Amino acid sequence: MRKKIMLVGTASSVGKSTLCAGLCRILEEDGLKPAPFKAQNMSLNSGVTPEGLEMGRAQILQAVAAKVVPDVKMNPVLLKPTSSEGSQVVLLGKVYGEVGGENYISMKEELSVKVLQAYGELEKEYDTIVIEGAGSAAEINLRKNDFVNMGLARMVDAPVLLVVDIDKGGAFASIYGTVMLMPEEERKHVKGIIINKFRGTRALLKPGIDEIEKLVGIPVLGVVPYLPLNLPEEDSLMEDPGAERKTKADITVGVIRLPHISNYTDVQPLLLYEDVQVRFLSLEDSLEGMDLVILPGSKNTLSDLAVLRAAKMDEKILKAHEKGAVIFGICGGYQMLGESLEDPHQVESSLLESRGLELIPMKTILEKSKKTTLVEGVCLPLACPVKGYEIHMGKSVIHKDMQRPFLKLGEQGAVSEEGYYHEGERIIGTYLHGIFDNSGFTRKLLNVIRKSKGMEEISEVPKDYWEEIDKELSRLADTLRDTLDMEAIYEILHEHPRG
Repeated sequence: MRKKIMLVGTASSVGKSTLCAGLCRILEEDGLKPAPFKAQNMSLNSGVTPEGLEMGRAQILQAVAAKVVPDVKMNPVLLKPTSSEGSQVVLLGKVYGEVGGENYISMKEELSVKVLQAYGELEKEYDTIVIEGAGSAAEINLRKNDFVNMGLARMVDAPVLLVVDIDKGGAFASIYGTVMLMPEEERKHVKGIIINKFRGTRALLKPGIDEIEKLVGIPVLGVVPYLPLNLPEEDSLMEDPGAERKTKADITVGVIRLPHISNYTDVQPLLLYEDVQVRFLSLEDSLEGMDLVILPGSKNTLSDLAVLRAAKMDEKILKAHEKGAVIFGICGGYQMLGESLEDPHQVESSLLESRGLELIPMKTILEKSKKTTLVEGVCLPLACPVKGYEIHMGKSVIHKDMQRPFLKLGEQGAVSEEGYYHEGERIIGTYLHGIFDNSGFTRKLLNVIRKSKGMEEISEVPKDYWEEIDKELSRLADTLRDTLDMEAIYEILHEHPRG
C-alpha cells in the first residue's frame, strides 16, 4: 500500500504549505520518492508546467522540494478569485469555467471525481504522497461534498497532522475547537498536532501542551519555531510578503498592491539584492523616492485599474515617472500601461473597456482563451538570456512603427518579439512572469538604474534564485528534523526513519 500523510490547519495561513514542502524535502533526502498533493488551491499565485498547464505556485514549490517535475495532478483544482464572490476554475491545468460561491457548491461533486482520479494516478507514480488541506479543517458549513480537507482524508484513508499557528494567539483554543467540531469518523484520522511559528522557549508551552493532549487525546509532535524564509508565498493576499527594511539600499523598488494582485512572487528575487529595498505599497501610499515602480499582474485588470484611478494612484505613478522612476508593468500591469483595454466577452468583470495609463502606445483586448506556456529567449536591450512563463487572457498590440520589443522568445520552435522597452522614457512592459528570477538580467537592469542615479555599476550577481530556494528548502528541512518527532511521523507513515 502506498504511504500518505495529510496536513490540515486550524485556519488559513498557519503554514501548511511550507511544512508540506519541508516534509517533501525530508522524505526525498531519506531516499523516498514523495509527491505533493492539494486537491483545491485558492490562490492568484500560479505557475506553468513543462506541458504548458497551469497550477498553484505552492505545489510547484513542493514539487521542487521533492525534486520531482511539477504535474497538474498535484493540484487538480485551482480557484483564481476574480471578485469578492466569483472565481475562475482551473481544472487539471486548463480553464474550466467561472463560478460564484453557490455555483461552485453544485460543482463540487463533479470535481471530486476528477480529484480522486488525479490522486489515484499520483499514487501509481510515487511511493509517498504529502497531502495539504485548504483553509480550516473545521468549516462545518462546507462539510458536505468536502474533497479538500477531512473529507479527502476519509476518501483516501490518510493519517492527518493538525497544524496551528501559535503566533496569531489562541492556539490551544483553536486546536480544541477544531478537533471537537470534527465528527468521530474524521477525528480518528488525526494522529498528531504541530504547533507552528513559535517565538520563545518551548518549556513555556509544556503546561499547555500537556493539557491539550489530555483534552483531545492527540499528541503534539513538534513545536516549529518562527522561521523567516525567502520562499514564494502561496496566497497573494498575505499581509507581509517578506520584504525587509534595509538601511543602506541604493535603489528603492515600489510594488503596487492591486486588489486582485496575482503572481507578486515575481518580485521576490529582488529581496536577494543588497543594494535594493523592496516596498509593497497600498493604493493610498506615496511613491515619493521610488526608483523603480512595478505594476504586477492582476486577475481583474480593468477593475483594478478603476480602483487604482479612484485612489489617484494613476496620478502618483505618472508623477513618479516624471521625477525619474522607471515604470515596469508585468502581465496585467503591462496591459494597464497601454492606451486602452477592452473586455468584450467580460472574461474578468462586467467592465467592457477602460483607458490605460497611456505610457505605452498599445491596445489590449482580453480573450476567452488563456495562454499558459514556458518560454525562454533573450532580453534585446540588455543582451542577456531570460526564461519564465506566460499566463494571460489578453492580446496586446503595439502601434506599427512604435514597437520597441523587450524580449525575443522561443516557443514551440517559433521565435517572436514581446513586450516594450524604452530606456529614454524609462518604460518597460512584458507578459513574462519570473523575469527577475534571471539574475543576470536583473543585475543589468539595476545597473541601468544605478547609472541614471550617478552610481557605479555592481558586477556581482547573486546566485541563481532557484539555487537559493533550494538552500532555503534544505534549511527548512533541517529545522523540521530538529523540532518535529520524525520517528513518530515515520511510524504514522508505516516507515522506520533512516539513519
